[in-house]
Amino acid sequence: MTDTYARTATNAWRNWAGNVTARPVRTVSPASVDELAEELRRASEDGLKVKAVGTGHSFTAAAATDGLLIRPELLTGIREIDRAAMTVTVEAGTPLKRLNTALAREGLSLTNMGDIMDQTVAGATSTGTHGTGRDSASISAQIRALELVTADGTVLSCSETENPEVFAVARIGLGALGVITAITFAVEPVFLLTAREEPMAFDRVTADFDQLVAENEHFEFYWFPHTGNCNTKRNNRSAGPAAPPGKVGAWIEDELLSNGIFQAACALGRAVPATIPSIARLSSRALSARTYTDIPYKVFTSPRRVRFVEMEYALPREAAVEALREVRAMVERSPLRISFPVEVRTAPADDIALSTASGRESAYIAVHLYRGTPYQAYFTPVERIMTAHEGRPHWGKVNTRDAGYLAGVYPRFGEFAAVRDRLDPDRLFANDYLRRILGD
Repeated sequence: MTDTYARTATNAWRNWAGNVTARPVRTVSPASVDELAEELRRASEDGLKVKAVGTGHSFTAAAATDGLLIRPELLTGIREIDRAAMTVTVEAGTPLKRLNTALAREGLSLTNMGDIMDQTVAGATSTGTHGTGRDSASISAQIRALELVTADGTVLSCSETENPEVFAVARIGLGALGVITAITFAVEPVFLLTAREEPMAFDRVTADFDQLVAENEHFEFYWFPHTGNCNTKRNNRSAGPAAPPGKVGAWIEDELLSNGIFQAACALGRAVPATIPSIARLSSRALSARTYTDIPYKVFTSPRRVRFVEMEYALPREAAVEALREVRAMVERSPLRISFPVEVRTAPADDIALSTASGRESAYIAVHLYRGTPYQAYFTPVERIMTAHEGRPHWGKVNTRDAGYLAGVYPRFGEFAAVRDRLDPDRLFANDYLRRILGD
């Protein structure tokens, strides 16, 4: 089969973490927008629900279906770089890693990004993937236009001037509005970031949190449960010169410690939970301070080879420290043994209807557990803390919220629902996850 024709298969699909499995009636890989539109029409005639899937980095069943599963591996590559407008238009199935390296070759970069780059551009943006930033927001907030194929096969071009009511909600569309086939991102000339990674006590980080956020373009930290220790990371633009980490040092920090030894520690902790507090104390002291300067994607992103499940909530930024302290107190008074650090990041307010930072400055608190570890006893009380602070769950990460709750924390929830009713009245793109979070 050549790349000029759609590929069809009937294999089961499993997400990256292994906690979601789907068995679609058929799976297709369209090689063009026209082929995709035809597949949607055929699925509708056959009475099949449709979901598009990326690389499976969501921990929810956002892409699961027992109908038609669309895989995007033939819809990849850069369509156009517009240096006058400073935009790049890219096919929806392109992995962020390929986009970042291609842009770097052209002397260009996204302004901000998350910490992994294995996702497809459509998967990352549709679920609201974000990094951390004082002034620069999520990947979705960098979208300037997108191409969307709707339930009846219509191809919509969406931007602030073309189908603006769809554009206002489709930048984080959850796969509920149609299938995205191309995205136009704002880009800028490639720049340098200096990263400063430094251990810091929990009490100091939380006491100085507002100052650390204000003084740095990108600030994040990780707290190691069962300890009073954190690891902080500050990324700021630099005039250079580039000074990437040495190969040996980078391998020790990013591969040996953060992946190899951490993998072994997690496996031991799952087998013998009583060892976890001791492991946490050792892990929190193993990473040393370091500073390096490089192009953005080499600073923002890191390899993530240890598989896990995750829950993350966006809170009003002013509530973050109190909520984190409540999480710490809950862990300390419980029999829980938590092997993964808790991650804290920030984002400015944006104007996307279902963005977790929609209309408010936000801080994110993310909790993780090693893949295969029962997570409900940990995630449930954490979620209770987050929702008490009007938290908004990350759309691609474990949560139990429903449309009733979400309509209360998203002022523009009804706006999204109205566009969905217009574009997909028969719910071709529905699945159990969307029925829970959006209603029907």
